[in-house]
Amino acid sequence: MLLAEFSPLAAIATTVTGAKKLQVLSQNSGTTLWVPEDLIQIKGANTYTGSLKNHIAQLWQTQRAFVFCLATGAVVRLIAPLLQHKSTDPAVVVIDETGRFVISLCSGHQGGGDQLANLIALQLEATPVITGAATALGLPAVDMLGVPFGWRRGVGNWTGVSAALARGEVVQVIQEAGSTLWQNHLPTGHSFEFGEFVIPKAKIWITAKLPFTLEQASGTAPPVLPEIYWHPRVLWVGIGCERGSSRHLIKTAIGQLFREYQLAEDAIAGIATINIKADEVGLVELCQERHWPLKTFAAEVLRTVSVPNPSLVVEKEVGTPSVAEAAALFAAGEVRLFVPKQIFRLPGEPGAVTIAVAQAEKEYIGRTGKLLLIGTGPGQLDQMTPAAKTAIKSADVVIGYSLYIDLISPLLSPGQIVESLPITKERQRAQRAIDLANWGLSVAVISSGDSGIYGMAGLVLEELQSLGWDGKTPSIQIFPGISALQAAASRVGTPLMHDFCAISLSDLLTPWEVIEKRLEAAAAADFITALYNPRSQARTKQLIIARDIFLKYRHPNTPVAVVRSAYRQDEEITLTTLEKLLDVTVDMLTTVLIGNSHTRIHANWMITPRGYLGFGS
Repeated sequence: MLLAEFSPLAAIATTVTGAKKLQVLSQNSGTTLWVPEDLIQIKGANTYTGSLKNHIAQLWQTQRAFVFCLATGAVVRLIAPLLQHKSTDPAVVVIDETGRFVISLCSGHQGGGDQLANLIALQLEATPVITGAATALGLPAVDMLGVPFGWRRGVGNWTGVSAALARGEVVQVIQEAGSTLWQNHLPTGHSFEFGEFVIPKAKIWITAKLPFTLEQASGTAPPVLPEIYWHPRVLWVGIGCERGSSRHLIKTAIGQLFREYQLAEDAIAGIATINIKADEVGLVELCQERHWPLKTFAAEVLRTVSVPNPSLVVEKEVGTPSVAEAAALFAAGEVRLFVPKQIFRLPGEPGAVTIAVAQAEKEYIGRTGKLLLIGTGPGQLDQMTPAAKTAIKSADVVIGYSLYIDLISPLLSPGQIVESLPITKERQRAQRAIDLANWGLSVAVISSGDSGIYGMAGLVLEELQSLGWDGKTPSIQIFPGISALQAAASRVGTPLMHDFCAISLSDLLTPWEVIEKRLEAAAAADFITALYNPRSQARTKQLIIARDIFLKYRHPNTPVAVVRSAYRQDEEITLTTLEKLLDVTVDMLTTVLIGNSHTRIHANWMITPRGYLGFGS
């Protein structure tokens, strides 16, 4: 699923070693492993006949990405005749046969080659080789800046602006529309300037408008300074039309209106109209052609919208005094009517179209958002699963408690939105993640340990349930991690070899009376017990009570492990007994493991017998 955005992807190898290296990738949906026919024994591979050069040429126009396990020089010679432009070429990535390096060779930015190389490197535990200047500066590439938000690239000297940024020259950003979240997560010392009174070497326009002159808009007259245009999709086009109005008429009318008002059609979020026009053929065909959403509203809804140009004629006809203006405003969140209604006809062509344009505060992204609920394990990166690392690297947004964000910081990428909230703001984290995912972003929610064990995954799903979530939008993927009790156990031996349970001593969310009942039950039933959240600065008596409960059912010399910050640099491990548990320093970063009646200490290791050799000492 994590490579789905690069599907269909062709993975190509010509040796057994290379094919086995790529088999890991072929497990991803949408990835096809290709090998020559003399390697037919490779499981799960497709074979090609004839020359590899011809085979690649046949696949070139149908694949979004190619991954080769070949010599880089050989790949260059194979693909050179096929390359056309970085905006249309597929991503090309090369892996060496030892699997040590993953090289982004072509279409690193717009084709996603850099991102693909990073994701594959994490899965193979290899080193990504990314040679773009923006990456070295820790900056988002200028031709990728608006991709997470669904912005459309307009005209401009993209190479010139990229070069200015690479040289560390001042690049002025004039942002008139779209999300400014990207501005909040730039590295210190970046050369973007957002004020008016600067002397730039290049400019980035983020706007719903066209360049100032028709020559610039057509790309035939470059400005003195290199500049580029990004167009956030913030414009909702409200349309009312006579029955039978053609796609050509509607398309022409929109084009004329946008040119007249110097608006970019790339900034169109979608079309809005009254629900009786949901089956209007010309309207439906145009939306399908341009990949625009078509939003329709009932007359009862539209008549509640205040508009500057209501019509009694329209009200008598369809039950609301406005269609175009009201629909545009309602779709845009009633923020601003950019263009009042205009009526268009074409000589010799039946039908008429009324058009109005409203600007939304938030852009339309046009993707189904994702919630990636990730358990990072104890904290060290080498204790995380490759899938969890890949999910973090692939996300548009990373949200978590500040400590956990710090622990995964080497995995973060330039341009990612990273938001950390304090330890008591779990619900706010979940709500923020859901809001961003509902908008259309891919959001990684970070938990230590396993996200489904006292972690954020449960809270996120509860919040979604309360919102009437349909189980599909936004999509959910949960990435397991090594839980705190597993990590602690692995540092002291095999204390969990028989039946065990976990109990949190925090009464912030669970009444203490309930926790006490569970402690009594676990102690009486001889469960090995992991105590989470054993003590905080304000909560000290709970561990004392828990110890006393267990002493009612267990011998005072029952082994107990106290593990703080397992696998982290400040790790502390103490093996003690139930009787002496309170002598050990314990806090919220500590996990306490209380053995059962058969647990013992041998050679400084904690052992709970499974029963194969009996339960005698």
